[in-house]
Amino acid sequence: MAAGGADKFSVLLPTYNERENLPLVVWLLARTFRESGNNFEIIIIDDGSPDGTQEIAEQLQKIYGSDKILLRPRARKLGLGTAYIHGMKHATGNFIVIMDADLSHHPKFIPEFIRKQKEGNYDIVSGTRYKGNGGVYGWDLKRKLISRGANFITQVLLRPGASDLTGSFRLYRKEVLQKLMEKCVSKGYVFQMEMIVRARQLGYSIGEVPISFVDRVYGESKLGGNEIVSFLKGLLTLFATT
Repeated sequence: MAAGGADKFSVLLPTYNERENLPLVVWLLARTFRESGNNFEIIIIDDGSPDGTQEIAEQLQKIYGSDKILLRPRARKLGLGTAYIHGMKHATGNFIVIMDADLSHHPKFIPEFIRKQKEGNYDIVSGTRYKGNGGVYGWDLKRKLISRGANFITQVLLRPGASDLTGSFRLYRKEVLQKLMEKCVSKGYVFQMEMIVRARQLGYSIGEVPISFVDRVYGESKLGGNEIVSFLKGLLTLFATT
């Protein structure tokens, strides 16, 4: 916690080839937190991006200060789960925000996450594309069908008690995220889903906030055929073990 007992929010931003998006997402985050009066830090975990993302991150640290921008790079691409573990070791906030650095998650929803958390004293607040006025913009029909299908199959098999399992825009109590990371074994896109399933198993409370998800602004989407196969394999593993 920050001085005086106020909450502090540590944003974990894993990056890989995000040099165009990073300055804008950091600017939006800084503006959002300052306008809402919340204490924050942004931890950038770059996995050896060949496009110069790390150099951009260093420039941003000079602009915003090393108290607000922490750089915790790694030599190569090592996966999302380990990026969160790596970033969390350096987080000084009592709440952790996880989100994508490619502008598909708009920081403007974070104050709503914070309000929701306080309202219900939730352990986790998850952004959902599938409730209220949430939605997806910029995806073709195939991508929407894959996402909806994955979510539907997961709901039927695992009954997790949350409407958006594969999303990666969430707010966690730090100690809850640490506990979940110890339990989770999945890689890739299944990882986000396992986090919610394990949270339910451990009795953690989950609040939801409708969000609009916008397909990445710059760069290429990282969802391919291999990810879909690994998602289905991971889903069946979770079904068999939970």
